[in-house]
Amino acid sequence: MSVPHNERLALACALAAVLAWSTVATGFKLGLQVLEPLQLLWLGTLISLAFFAAMLLVSGRWRALAGLRAGDWRWLAGLGLLNPFLYYFILFEAYDRLPAQIAQPLNYTWAIVLAVLAVPILGQPLTRRTLAGIVVSYAGVVVLLAQGRLDGLARVDALGVTLALLSTLVWALYWLANVRLKIDALVLMTGSFAVGAPAVGLACALLEGLPALRAPALGYGAWVGLVEMGITFVLWQTAMRRTAHAGRIAQLIFLSPFLSLLLIDRVLGEAVSASSVAGLGLIVAGLLIARR
Repeated sequence: MSVPHNERLALACALAAVLAWSTVATGFKLGLQVLEPLQLLWLGTLISLAFFAAMLLVSGRWRALAGLRAGDWRWLAGLGLLNPFLYYFILFEAYDRLPAQIAQPLNYTWAIVLAVLAVPILGQPLTRRTLAGIVVSYAGVVVLLAQGRLDGLARVDALGVTLALLSTLVWALYWLANVRLKIDALVLMTGSFAVGAPAVGLACALLEGLPALRAPALGYGAWVGLVEMGITFVLWQTAMRRTAHAGRIAQLIFLSPFLSLLLIDRVLGEAVSASSVAGLGLIVAGLLIARR
């Protein structure tokens, strides 16, 4: 059954999701002051899984999860290891090593990686427009990492940058894998998180030890699980279903990284440099140029 369009509701949901996503870089850094990366991820994944399962029950779509075939579950198992396990583990390690004003813009280059990988995987052509977007975005990465200094590239944490860029590869592969799996989005998230959560828990227990369930830890886990992964997913999905202009609504996502820099400066206390703003501006400009 088709969902009637409601542009005001779509706009409100999209803006709420963008505002929520704008807080996550600050939340990551604050959470990593209290927890190790895998500990933060384990709490966030558990809370997110509980949220998705509840939404599945409330919406009456749990039968779709129960009716998945063995082949579907094999795909979901692979997706669950990519996201939430591998992607967020790598991303949190990057945030643990880098200033938020560097880690957050680097994470936005995943869409450029997606455009590049779509050429061999989906058979899409690499157009001049896409190539121009790639050049502009990665010029922004250089500006971001240099931070206005000739020796800036040598001063940045090389492993942190490598991890941040590697996370974009994992995220792009995750979404390309989704293209081949025709499953309801909420069912897909619930199933993949049902696989990913135990994997994260096992890795956390072996490598860092499970965290004590105290208020600060649970609070940051909820921030990751609900704001980054859970509620925003539902808000964005609602916006996309309710609008007749999905492309126009999707443009709002580019507000998020700039609002995030403002919060990083004002709430987190990192003095955001002009180079960070300029680098992010070039990265976003490249994404807009390359966008198809």
